[in-house]
Amino acid sequence: MEHLYSALTWVMNGCYSLCNNYGLAIVLFTFLSKIVLLPVSLWTYMNSITMIKIQPDINLLKIKYYGQKDIIAEEQAKLFKEKKYHPLASTIPLIIQLVLLMGVVSAVRAGIDNPVIDMTFGPIDLGLIPSQTGVELIWSPIVAGVAAWILCIAQNASNILQSEQSKYNKYGTMILSVVLSLYLGWYVPIGTAFYWVCSNLMAVLQLYILNWIIKPRKYVDYEKLNKSRKTLVELQNIGKKKKESFFSENKKRERRDYKRFFSIVNKHLVFYSESNGFYKYFKGFIEYLLEHTNITIHYITSDANDDIFKKEKENPQIKAYYIGENRLITLMMKMDADIVVMTMPDLDNFHIKRSYIRDDIEYIYVQHDMGGTNMGMRKGSLNHFDTIFCSGPHQISEIRETEEVYDLPAKELVKVGYPLIDEIKEKYDSVEHGENAIKKILIAPSWQEDNILDTCLEELLDALKDRNYNIIVRPHPQEVRLKREYMESVRQKYESEHVIVQTDFTSNNPVMEADMVITDWSGISWEYSFTTKRPVLFIDTPMKVLNPEYQRIKTVPLSVQLRDKIGKSIKLDQLGKAAEYVEFLMNHKEEYQEQITRLAETYIFNLGSSAEAGADYIIKSLQEKLSRKGEGEK
Repeated sequence: MEHLYSALTWVMNGCYSLCNNYGLAIVLFTFLSKIVLLPVSLWTYMNSITMIKIQPDINLLKIKYYGQKDIIAEEQAKLFKEKKYHPLASTIPLIIQLVLLMGVVSAVRAGIDNPVIDMTFGPIDLGLIPSQTGVELIWSPIVAGVAAWILCIAQNASNILQSEQSKYNKYGTMILSVVLSLYLGWYVPIGTAFYWVCSNLMAVLQLYILNWIIKPRKYVDYEKLNKSRKTLVELQNIGKKKKESFFSENKKRERRDYKRFFSIVNKHLVFYSESNGFYKYFKGFIEYLLEHTNITIHYITSDANDDIFKKEKENPQIKAYYIGENRLITLMMKMDADIVVMTMPDLDNFHIKRSYIRDDIEYIYVQHDMGGTNMGMRKGSLNHFDTIFCSGPHQISEIRETEEVYDLPAKELVKVGYPLIDEIKEKYDSVEHGENAIKKILIAPSWQEDNILDTCLEELLDALKDRNYNIIVRPHPQEVRLKREYMESVRQKYESEHVIVQTDFTSNNPVMEADMVITDWSGISWEYSFTTKRPVLFIDTPMKVLNPEYQRIKTVPLSVQLRDKIGKSIKLDQLGKAAEYVEFLMNHKEEYQEQITRLAETYIFNLGSSAEAGADYIIKSLQEKLSRKGEGEK
């Protein structure tokens, strides 16, 4: 830096030798710096235009993956790379400006010490420092602050990127810039403050020249931008007042639960649930542990309305804690337990980390889909777990092959099974099921891009509506949330055609009471087929591929392996024959029943006792850990 400051001092002195006036030398120095840095200014300016061009796509990503922060961040990074947008580019001019400012401070001080240089500019001595002279020079920092304010006003109005920022960002930046200018103007020589004024005013001029030459509005589709922004705001405002009230009511509760969690020593077993809907994947394990052991279940949830709090009141062996997403980050870093059980993948890949204070915690991943661990999960999403509860041999095969391909350490793979299917099947078998007088068909799209709703719902309904079926369309809850208008239009269009659009998901009965399920790549196919022993009709929409390298693993994904074994699949251009496929599957349900029974026994471990298998592993692992601790204390 010292060499750079020396070079800037040399340039400033050169400008003075040309002008023989230090004030004019500062103006010339500032102008030359703007000329030299023009390529950088152009690059950052075009980068800002790129950002606004892709802003509608970013808004659509936030709408599509609403609430899924990790996926949004990942998809946004891909978009930035594709469009060649550099998120940190806007900081480069600021860094350069600060370096120049420090260089000018050094140059002005060198000028003060040089008896050859006259520091006056008309009646003003540019070498004076207001803080050392008195309030009579207070005008210097005020002028610097006003110049900074003028620049902020111009940027908020005319800089394409800054004009699209929120009021908080705009005025927050303005206040910071003005306050910083006032502070610096008070403690540096007037010559430095004069440079700051010249730099800010020339930046305003440069901004309007660039706007006039490039005309950024030619590059941006403002209609698309405003439409996407409006949709996102509407989504964010759903239940906003309720959310704000909820937030204020639960903030104190979260702090209490956070302190309570860390006030308890010797926490042996912790479960973490993202929301109320994830308890069903832990239920079998927890109920078995409560019935057969005295282990305390510490259950962390990021859902303040989680039903676990009702269960806590019913059973003192359960300790439940509400921890929101932000505070969860630090809680996980400070985790102190023997075993942590989660259904959330990507441990240590994003914001949720393994414990920083204990390296002997066993992190167990519980499947929330009995399908594969390769194609439908992000690359490396299970790398940082110690133990995986596997639902069937296909998952063991995929994980072992992944470890070999990527040279990863071997994990503990436990043959558990899929407790959710056991529970659903037990309930299903406890009730008699007669034949529906009018066949009931359930259309259950997955939650992914280009699913049935996106590609072919109405074409499918048109193919089935004249066959005297009762048809239930059961979209994913997120689809209902994001596509209310479309779902309502479908409801109105087909309301007289025995078609129901279901938006209440509190009961699983409509699934199990259906004579036929039609889906694309949803895991509901396994739950339905292996429970009822009835076949499924699959629509060949584009596959859900989260791992672009999935083909490096030779094990064929289960969703592909069994597609034509538990039912039939139909291509999008064959939807006109959908009714024929439905009739065929219904007429051959006895043959499928035998085949589906064999497949369930082959591809699911411990059918009927998977919860016990998982809980037994937890008990055994805890006993071993406690035994080792006891030996260590001796």
